[in-house]
Amino acid sequence: MAEIITVEDPDDPRLRDYTGLTDVELRRRREPAEGLFIAEGEKVIRRARHAGYEMRSMLLSAKWVDVMRDVIDEVPAPVYAVSPDLAERVTGYHVHRGALASMQRKPLPDATELLRATRRIVVMEAVNDHTNIGAMLPLGLQRSAGQRVAIFEDIVDHANLGAAFRNAAALGVDAVFLTPRCADPLYRRAVKVSMGAVFHVPWTRLTSWPKDIELFRRHGFVTAALCLGEKSITIDELAARRYEKLALMLGTEGEGLSVDALRAADEWVRIPMAAGVDSLNVAAASAVAFYATRLQ
Repeated sequence: MAEIITVEDPDDPRLRDYTGLTDVELRRRREPAEGLFIAEGEKVIRRARHAGYEMRSMLLSAKWVDVMRDVIDEVPAPVYAVSPDLAERVTGYHVHRGALASMQRKPLPDATELLRATRRIVVMEAVNDHTNIGAMLPLGLQRSAGQRVAIFEDIVDHANLGAAFRNAAALGVDAVFLTPRCADPLYRRAVKVSMGAVFHVPWTRLTSWPKDIELFRRHGFVTAALCLGEKSITIDELAARRYEKLALMLGTEGEGLSVDALRAADEWVRIPMAAGVDSLNVAAASAVAFYATRLQ
């Protein structure tokens, strides 16, 4: 059972994990270096725990203590009870959800290991009807013949990255690979936008991009770059080819995929548009691409 500790001093060193949460540059440096990330809100905290992340501590306003009582009773990490005003002074913003948790990061898997281990995972949360779960389990145990992964190149906006991870989870993408300059999917805003989907989609960070495209080829993947190039085929044409192993590549906001990434890709793919619109936001484009190429 966790110990509930009332804290009244915003400079209390025990609250260090929660300081300056609105300072993006500070948190981007600190959190990976210190092996932590912040989960915000009851649902996200619970999903992080269910995904096997170890809790370092919780920061709660008084009215959230009862809501999180079962978690408090289950984990040994300290729980810091603070007033809403003190929480705002520590974090730099009004914590309207009233519950924050500092979680311990897990080591990232090697990209080769992740490609070898990639398989379809079915997450069944709060399914209480035994008839329903009995009918669902055989489907959940079936492995599809095909595999799809996503490669995100230099997506720097945390909201876009979180939304793209949520799309990947919802539409059955098996794993996500990030280039070195991509934003941190465990940054608070990315986790919040994804509604915790970043905990359930296997992911890792590539170390030598775009040379790492060869890694996907060695494992039998066709790499398909989402772009507006003249030689691109439509997403429907790509889906009709039914590649057994497909890696969908999406680029940074605005500029899209780099020239080197496009040169290295096997296929160029576009999403047909109407009304003179030339492109979609990268998160929206990921949803269309993931849905169009879903495994039937």
